[in-house]
Amino acid sequence: MADAVVLVSGGAAVTPFTDSDRAAASGLAAGNTMTALREHLRTAGVPVFTAPARIGVGTVERDAGWQGFDDVPVVLPAEVTINAVGSIDVAGVALAAFLRWLSSAHGLSSVDLVGHSMGGLFSRAAIRELAGGGPRVERLVTLGTPWDGSVLGDLVDDEISEADAHGDPATLQIFAEARPYAAANSQGAAAEVSRRYLRAWNDRQAGVLDGIPVTAIGAGYFAAVTEPAQLWPHDGLVSLTSGRADQVPAAVLPRVTRHSFPDHVHSIFFTDAFGLPRERALTWDPAVFAVVDAALSR
Repeated sequence: MADAVVLVSGGAAVTPFTDSDRAAASGLAAGNTMTALREHLRTAGVPVFTAPARIGVGTVERDAGWQGFDDVPVVLPAEVTINAVGSIDVAGVALAAFLRWLSSAHGLSSVDLVGHSMGGLFSRAAIRELAGGGPRVERLVTLGTPWDGSVLGDLVDDEISEADAHGDPATLQIFAEARPYAAANSQGAAAEVSRRYLRAWNDRQAGVLDGIPVTAIGAGYFAAVTEPAQLWPHDGLVSLTSGRADQVPAAVLPRVTRHSFPDHVHSIFFTDAFGLPRERALTWDPAVFAVVDAALSR
């Protein structure tokens, strides 16, 4: 097993730096993405850290938004903080710098990475950057990562449209909110999570994951129809096939184990929006955590 597990949140997520003992003192201790999984690992005695991330360049001191946090005990520099609405590759540089700092400050020679949503892409970019030196990445686990496109990215890129929702009220609601959100907040992220962009980006990552076992976990609660498969079923932001990396070439993803949670959504944002228990979110369910545990112990 690696010396520690590092949790990497995804697009537009605000996450404080935490370790096994220190976290935000008010609100959700590790932000609205990673709090439950961090607590699960911490309770099991696993050394665990969260990578700091925010909307835009800067440091993470608090999140005054939905299900946020305050009173962060350790604020790290902007250089090691992910801009969660920016470019994948730029985020990878920041995450790699964070991992190098973590290795030096905490004496870690190896880490396992668990990335939610775009956090899986940020992790892949960081692994590429770490080829120049840093802690060894032993394993990668992704939860709802858009390996092959996303609802938001494909919609903004006009690869899917409202017609593909086939009248499903939930999906139409997601579409209606996605475009203005991307226009108001994205600093490059939305354009980089389309299938068109990611297929070209994936091709450039051939060899990066050689020797690293990957576990790709997808969800598909929204399943009103079956076509197009680029969209259906989906978890609110990522299709089941994309989250499982089903169509990612072996040259890019040589060692992968795939898992499906067809009754789950992307995050607690979607459980709250659609009246579901939080345990139906990939980021909050003990059954998902059991799959993560198994992946990290392989």
